[in-house]
Amino acid sequence: MLTDNKAVSSLRQAYGETLVELGEENKNIVVLDADLACSTQTIRFQKAYPERFFNMGIAEQDAVGTAAGLAYSGKTAFFSTFAVFASGRAWDQVRCSVAHPNLNVKIVATHGGVTVGEDGASHQALEDISLMRSLPNMKVIIPADSVETRAVIRYVARTKGPFYVRLTRPNMPEIFNAKDYDFKPEARVLVPGKDLTIATYGETVVEALKCAEMLKEKGISAEVINVPVIKPLDESTIIESVKKTGVIMTVENHSVIGGLGSAVCETLSEKLPLPVRRVGVRDEFGQSGEYSELMKKYGLVAEKFMDDALALVEIKKKQL
Repeated sequence: MLTDNKAVSSLRQAYGETLVELGEENKNIVVLDADLACSTQTIRFQKAYPERFFNMGIAEQDAVGTAAGLAYSGKTAFFSTFAVFASGRAWDQVRCSVAHPNLNVKIVATHGGVTVGEDGASHQALEDISLMRSLPNMKVIIPADSVETRAVIRYVARTKGPFYVRLTRPNMPEIFNAKDYDFKPEARVLVPGKDLTIATYGETVVEALKCAEMLKEKGISAEVINVPVIKPLDESTIIESVKKTGVIMTVENHSVIGGLGSAVCETLSEKLPLPVRRVGVRDEFGQSGEYSELMKKYGLVAEKFMDDALALVEIKKKQL
């Protein structure tokens, strides 16, 4: 399933291209955007099917309400804008008009986390996953590369109900092999291990894989799990892994409050109380800068969170 190539590609472009393919296959698909079609890449659908594309302007609440109305009429409605606007500015409309009636609206948000870079704190959504996973009926998915993005968009298009899908701004390394990748709403073990579990999603999957290689050189076997579906969480895969390794570290381009780390802690506190270390942004806003530098600043690169992994292993040893 994993690829050995060094190619990088755009998740947003993969999204736009997949929308065009789906638009040909399903005439009930409509797409809405909040005046960011070039950035979100929904412009591809606009050019292919202008009669089924709606630029709602800088009016995200309006866009969500309109998407809900289209879904009520039998359409599969995709709505895109930046993650900070989709989750924050339109949250009440998402809650009352989409999640509560359990409508077939797919919110595909781009520009999530500190990798938004120079746009700074006002545009870096670090709480969007927390906001969306707290809503009943809402499913939350964050793909790691363009291959997974294409498969995820196809999955949400054919699956009834509301979804929140978060995509990254920068191009990302291609992790998965398109020839044999089949998306399922579950967590997957990418690297088996026995000393600790690293659970992650999105941009930090590639960093977790690097961390596992670095730990291997120190004689530590790390199990890496890709968890693209934050809600509903695949609890069984997480629990099975932690039963084997004894400790788990979560890594995410999001606040440590309310994201994957919180979901894992909630699960383990009830079903398997064992040490957890959450790597993410520590209850603070982001800031403007090169995205690669921001990843380092907030400890989201392998060289930084390897220390967290080593500390977890030491905690485990003391408990034996």
